[in-house]
Amino acid sequence: MSLKVVKFGGSSLADAAQMKKAADIIRADADRRYVVPSAPGKRFSGDTKVTDLLYRCYDLAEKGENFSAVLEEIHARYNEIISGLGMDFSIDEEIREIEMNFRKRFGPDYAASRGEYLNGKVLAAYLGFPFVDAAEVIFFGEDGALNQEKTAEALRQALKDKEYAVIPGFYGCGADGYVRTFSRGGSDVTGSIVAGAVRANIYENWTDVSGFLVTDPRIVEDPAPIRTITYTELRELSYMGASVLHDEAIFPVRSAGIPINIRNTNDPSAPGTMIVPETHDEDPSPYTITGIAGRKNFIAINLHKDRMNSQIGFCRDVLDVLAENGICIEHMPSSIDSMTVIIDSAQMAGKQDAVLTQIRKRVNPDDLYVEEGIALVAVVGRGMCRTRGVAARIFAAMAHARINAKMIDQGSSELNVIVGVNEEDFEQTIRCIYDIFVSSVEVSK
Repeated sequence: MSLKVVKFGGSSLADAAQMKKAADIIRADADRRYVVPSAPGKRFSGDTKVTDLLYRCYDLAEKGENFSAVLEEIHARYNEIISGLGMDFSIDEEIREIEMNFRKRFGPDYAASRGEYLNGKVLAAYLGFPFVDAAEVIFFGEDGALNQEKTAEALRQALKDKEYAVIPGFYGCGADGYVRTFSRGGSDVTGSIVAGAVRANIYENWTDVSGFLVTDPRIVEDPAPIRTITYTELRELSYMGASVLHDEAIFPVRSAGIPINIRNTNDPSAPGTMIVPETHDEDPSPYTITGIAGRKNFIAINLHKDRMNSQIGFCRDVLDVLAENGICIEHMPSSIDSMTVIIDSAQMAGKQDAVLTQIRKRVNPDDLYVEEGIALVAVVGRGMCRTRGVAARIFAAMAHARINAKMIDQGSSELNVIVGVNEEDFEQTIRCIYDIFVSSVEVSK
């Protein structure tokens, strides 16, 4: 018997109608045995996610203010779902426990986790599945990182006698015994951990989009879908801003070779996107590239010094200054007499003058200046290394659009090309690259 782990996002479980859709999807395939739910998301534009209501509620409790009205709003939200599902089920006892623990100041992680906890309870009751509390099977170490061995063993033991189960996402148990959460979107990570622990055949991640798109639909109208993408390509795109899947959700399944299928709860017949360890030539992409993504808010520290290449340790000394100030770098293109360090602007907040002074003292550059308002655009694709002239086409498209490249960087794997541009050229850069690699192919078909 095949085994699938299925995770449903907040938009897929926002109300009773959405939860019915999710339940129908689960029941349509007996292989969908372990279910990981998120907390209810927004039901409409302007609505508030349950997780945000819980944060607000706990903030009032922590200040010693009356939080009853917000807690009752949360309670009513779940009762609306329960009523809409026609269930004879109550979460009154759980709400009383949450109220008591808020008064005991159990912490913001505990507060945030209750959205998934309550939704897991409701969904398990509706499906008739056993409920497994994530705090009893997901464990964090003293350093705050996931304790993978303990977690995998606990999950296997908890699920070995359960053909079906609901395990809420987003949280687990910290080393101190208190609830600890992953970062936002962490239910993706829980689903991946469960899939890896039980050696699932596939991990289905159900959301409100039919998989990944080649680029951001807010920038390019109706971009083409990505049918298949490798884990490596996904990491590159996620790092540069593509946000359908939490990027930490890749690792637990990647090591086990388990594919991820991104699916749409509102369009379950759509195939979505398959995320796989590697692709095969018999299923080639119609495009040379797989995706385009990018981010704004970078700065460039530019240094020039004659005979820089002959000064031993020049680059190391610059990087040491940044490390001593707790600053991570993004990219470091260089030439024989110059180097540029690209840094997320937030990393330099309040430190820029001190850092520049320290660099001057350490390496005595002939010229040192900072450029702000830099955006990075990554063009990613496994087919790029097999195709001549990819970089030339990128820069030809940019030149035709009168866009100046501030930086060029290519990884040794030839899987991606990253260009730095002025922020005002960011959207146009993505559009012109999309046009030359995707739109032109669509037109020629």
